[in-house]
Amino acid sequence: MIREKMSASQTPMQEEDVAVCQRVYDHICEARHISTDSEREELAIQILHFYQHGVKDQGSLERLLL
Repeated sequence: MIREKMSASQTPMQEEDVAVCQRVYDHICEARHISTDSEREELAIQILHFYQHGVKDQGSLERLLL
C-alpha cells in the first residue's frame, strides 16, 4: 500500500524513506487492528503526508498515528 500511494505523490522518496514508512504502516496496522482496504489506504496516505512534511523519525510517526 505504501508503494502504491508513494507513486501517486509528487515527492520522490529514496528506498530508505520507503522502508521507514513501510515499518510504520505495518506496526500501526497491527497495533490498531486495521483490516479493511479503505482503512489501510487512509493510513498509507497519512503516513506519507506526515513524512513528506518533515516527520521522518519512525517513533514520531508511530506516536502521531497511534
